[in-house]
Amino acid sequence: MTTPDAPTPTDAAAVPERPIVLQMQAITKRFPGVTALDNVSFDVHKGEVHCLVGENGAGKSTLMKVMNGIYTEYEGQILLEGRTIRLHSTREAQLNGIGMIHQELNLIPELRVYENIFLGREIHTRVQTLDRRRMHQESITWLKRLGVNIDPSRPVRELRIGERQLVEIAKALSLNARILVMDEPTSALTDAETKRLFSVILSLKAAGVAIVYISHRMDEIFSIADRITVLRDGKTVASLMASAVTRPQLIRYMVGRSINEAFSRQPNEADKVVLEVRNLSLNHPGIRTINNVSFELKRGEVIGLAGLMGAGRTETLETIFGVYPLKHRSGQVVFKGQPTTIHDPADAIRQGIGYVTEDRKGKSLISGLPVRINSTLAALRLFAQALNVINRKQEFQAVNDQVKNLDIRTPTIETLVANLSGGNQQKVVLAKFLLTKPDVLLLDEPTRGIDVGAKSQIYQLVDELARQGCAFIIASSEMPELLAVCDRILVLCEGRITGEFTHVEATQEKILDAATRFLQTAPAS
Repeated sequence: MTTPDAPTPTDAAAVPERPIVLQMQAITKRFPGVTALDNVSFDVHKGEVHCLVGENGAGKSTLMKVMNGIYTEYEGQILLEGRTIRLHSTREAQLNGIGMIHQELNLIPELRVYENIFLGREIHTRVQTLDRRRMHQESITWLKRLGVNIDPSRPVRELRIGERQLVEIAKALSLNARILVMDEPTSALTDAETKRLFSVILSLKAAGVAIVYISHRMDEIFSIADRITVLRDGKTVASLMASAVTRPQLIRYMVGRSINEAFSRQPNEADKVVLEVRNLSLNHPGIRTINNVSFELKRGEVIGLAGLMGAGRTETLETIFGVYPLKHRSGQVVFKGQPTTIHDPADAIRQGIGYVTEDRKGKSLISGLPVRINSTLAALRLFAQALNVINRKQEFQAVNDQVKNLDIRTPTIETLVANLSGGNQQKVVLAKFLLTKPDVLLLDEPTRGIDVGAKSQIYQLVDELARQGCAFIIASSEMPELLAVCDRILVLCEGRITGEFTHVEATQEKILDAATRFLQTAPAS
């Protein structure tokens, strides 16, 4: 199976001259109604970074979950240093030296950071009580290795998604694994944090650790990979040295066609103000403060929110959407020309505001319910008849239309949303709010964990909806995304707006300068 203008899979013969640590041979994994993996083989060498790429739903995470003992029923075999093994749990995988950083974070919100890092392998004192002091101290060591200053005593529920991702990485590093799987480890990290992680990866590689790296970010793949294997529709398309393939060729392998990554939206001539935020502030215990944020959003306009982690991007969107109690909010919101009070998210939805959160698993989806129910949760009133009976025919038609329009890869709309890939789950969240026909749509990291083809689809969708009059506020840690999609970009630093740039004026340098304007440096010791 080859792709025009791309190296053939046989070019993969020049593999690293290092011993093979782990081999997966002819792995097939089936779920009800779908074959997620079809005769896939994969291996990783000592001291190698082997990138696994493919569109959402290609089978990447499924293959790694087989390797990590999460999925125990499959066809094929796994060899660890030449001996056949059959893993029945993640604990068993850890005991065999396999660690994994999950795309969907496997942390327990109610436990503290150090309790999550050592969950299932707690350190005990001589009298068999928990040695909390030692676990706390060792957690500091692993977090500092990533260059972050997170208090290990903080409950995970108080952390933002990016901080949780760093805790997940620290947890995996603490295993001292000889095989480390990283599934989208940078999807919520800033550029600086990503650079620190790459430095850690290089040191692990030098120490002989075999690393399997999954990412949709092309720049990351070509900067870190020794070898690349491509999956498409649950099958191996190619496995080759990173130096033997170009970026456009790799994309063609992934999606089976050429994709123009250089999306650039033409600014929309917006005039009528649909949303005005005046001196919006948030002062909530345990939540980062935002201070006197003011801006206007016009009909059909796309505004971006830029800033470093902790700048207040998410808090700004959540405050507009009514996530926090009124007593912790101040300022005024004018919606469609009228001052309004948004009491809670349900009120925001009724008024015509939708919000796609960055944490789809924790805040946007009910994983045990099907695509259909998740898609219509926010819009059931549109399908209600007399006595609030749901018109199932209309509901089914509306959901199927969204599945088609958003290219959601699902066997049927009755498939459990938990069985979809991360990117397709994100599209279900988009469908949920598109069905409400919003006037304003708030998007927080809308392409987190989404492949290049799906990103292009979402950018086109934003452009199309904006030209139909829907207004957007997009918070993103990816500056190229904001530069490509937005009419204007607002920059936040420490909860305040420190810069505003039009599509023509904005550059990465200007945004970064504004994003660091109020940052306080620690005093010299």
